[in-house]
Amino acid sequence: MVAIRDTHSKKEFDLDLWINSLNHMSEHDRNTIRDTFNYCSKLSSDFNVTHRLQSRSAEMIGILLTIHMDLPTLQVAILYNYYTEQLLSLPQVENDFPKLVVSIMKGAIDMEAIRFLQNMGDEITDNQIDNVRRMLIAMVEDIRAVVIKLSERIAYLREVKNADEETRVLTAKEISAIYAPLANRLGIGQLKWELEDLSFRYLHPDIYKQIAKQLDEKRIDREEYINNFVNELKELLKNANIDAEVYGRPKHIYSIWRKMQKKNLDFSELYDVRAVRIITKELSDCYAALGVVHTHWHHIPKEFDDYVANPKPNGYQSIHTVVLGNGGKPVEIQIRTEKMHQNAELGVAAHWKYKENNKSNDAAYEERIAWLRHLLSWQEDMVESGTLVDEFRTQVFEDRVYLFTPKGDVVDLPAGATPLDMAYSIHTNIGHRCIGAKVNGKIVPFTYPLQTGEQVEILTQKEPNPSRDWLNPNNGYLKTSKARSKVAAWFKRLDREKNLVAGREIFERELERNGVTLDKEHMQKYLSMACQRHNLVNVDDLMVNIGSGVIKINQLINFLELGNKTAAEEDKSILEKFEKNNGQAASSSTEKVKSSNNIIINGVGNLLIHLCKNCRPVPGDDIIGFITQGRGITIHRMDCTKLTDQKNKNPERIVEASWAVSYSQGYTITVRITASDRPGLLRDITTVIANERVNVLGIQSKSNVKTQTADIDIDMEVYNISALSKIISKLNQVDNVISAKRL
Repeated sequence: MVAIRDTHSKKEFDLDLWINSLNHMSEHDRNTIRDTFNYCSKLSSDFNVTHRLQSRSAEMIGILLTIHMDLPTLQVAILYNYYTEQLLSLPQVENDFPKLVVSIMKGAIDMEAIRFLQNMGDEITDNQIDNVRRMLIAMVEDIRAVVIKLSERIAYLREVKNADEETRVLTAKEISAIYAPLANRLGIGQLKWELEDLSFRYLHPDIYKQIAKQLDEKRIDREEYINNFVNELKELLKNANIDAEVYGRPKHIYSIWRKMQKKNLDFSELYDVRAVRIITKELSDCYAALGVVHTHWHHIPKEFDDYVANPKPNGYQSIHTVVLGNGGKPVEIQIRTEKMHQNAELGVAAHWKYKENNKSNDAAYEERIAWLRHLLSWQEDMVESGTLVDEFRTQVFEDRVYLFTPKGDVVDLPAGATPLDMAYSIHTNIGHRCIGAKVNGKIVPFTYPLQTGEQVEILTQKEPNPSRDWLNPNNGYLKTSKARSKVAAWFKRLDREKNLVAGREIFERELERNGVTLDKEHMQKYLSMACQRHNLVNVDDLMVNIGSGVIKINQLINFLELGNKTAAEEDKSILEKFEKNNGQAASSSTEKVKSSNNIIINGVGNLLIHLCKNCRPVPGDDIIGFITQGRGITIHRMDCTKLTDQKNKNPERIVEASWAVSYSQGYTITVRITASDRPGLLRDITTVIANERVNVLGIQSKSNVKTQTADIDIDMEVYNISALSKIISKLNQVDNVISAKRL
């Protein structure tokens, strides 16, 4: 259930009464808190604003006190709220407060950059990248900035409880997508649970109430059962001379729901609704207690996890087991030391508690933020390639896979990572020398997507020899921008001549793959435009930058296709050629020119040809061409809405087109599936697609809470219209699918 921290129960917030209730704090600390509140109260003459900000600040302090944060952090919790309301400026804080408070305040302000990570598109400005870098530095230098931001979000979640539904839902979406994963990555379980539970309550109120009701219905019986189990367990541990604390642990509704979804279980089938925790003094007592438990009760082997020997990536350590208690009822038991428990509940915040008690915990603290330090160590390469923001999003928000080296070390990578990604994550030189990989003892290709739990052995040669093909995202060799930046840095160091030759080969190969067919004159014109865009002197410099990986080939190809939209001279040439060829004598049938896109154009050859992104035609569709302004010919489906307008405005630009007799190239289309939302829906849909051997390029899903429906857009690669019709027909047969149609 959601943890309730009652910082003040009265509707009218009484500051003095609340401060006096902090009787566990020293008089000096209480007076400092009071002085900070009094300082801020002078910043606004509006009583309602002051009352609201005081109330929220008190909520934040209550949250921060549960994780043992220090006095300067509590002061910043007050000041930060007035800063966000633009009632207080940073120069004022610098003038009136100690340097430590100012430093934490600056870090909390820099944390604002995280709010925009999810919404940043491909066009990320230098200023946005700089904001993310400053946020990372602030997090590494003083993690208290992160904790303040997390507490502010929890306080705001509580505050919007009585707001309108739209406000609640938007707030919950942001927090569940950004702040809860961050709290989890930093190991602050005590804040993570409330961020998740409150967000879940606002996003899925009906499911939340249903689970809460099921928990409450048999609460008395369950509590009596757990009390009897705990008393029996305490006696067993006492007889074994094991000094430990034993108690029933609270259940969190979001974790219950997530487990139900993950394992496709009903509430009654869950193992951990009845849960007990054992806290020992020493590590050896953990395994001794486990022996007592497994000796006295029958355990379920598949539900056993030893996170002490193999900690989770966020540092979490505990032994998990499920046993059958009296009446054959399953009981989940967690066994950990006091130190492990503090780390599990407080994460990086545990550092401040131990620091106050003069206990050394710096090693654990450093482990918690090691991933931030890694990001900073990569930042120069990532900023240069424009991927710093993408890497941070990947590190915090995306799903992860956890892999084992032959020595048993755990490697944490983004979902979809390849053996090459793993090689570069271990060491740059291992990546450069990688010639292959074994997964669970079997050789796999470089493009193999690694799965959690697999053992990966990297095969290397003596000399480094990375391939330029690894840099092309279309080839699928590398998932992480960290690895790509290391490969790019390698080729950047090679001599100019090698990069020049390699760049030309890459460029020509990519032109062929994309079906670009321009004559020398027009190609030179486009390349001159590309040189101007990248501030390069000549085409050779452009090819050198392609060969070294500084200029991404797919970005250049996109630019060439979207280049000179006002090339009137080229337009005129294309139209003249088209009219000339169509005006030839009937004795020689109209010339049909086949492009590398497997499309036959009547009367016009040697042109840039690309498919309409609006209708996305595939072989089997009736198609027609339209001569664009400066972009060659666009191929449309006959029923394309965009083509109708173009026909009316410029009928002279229409040209006949048809598919070649043989074709083997795949085409990207999007299928939209509208369905009643249910557990396992996406699994069933992807199973159908996998059975048809269709390559999925991307999936986007949106849920409608009110109608309990979901819209799923799937980008997939198909080879002809019959294959597309077959897959759509099968998708329409999936349970709960309302409609499946091509966009």
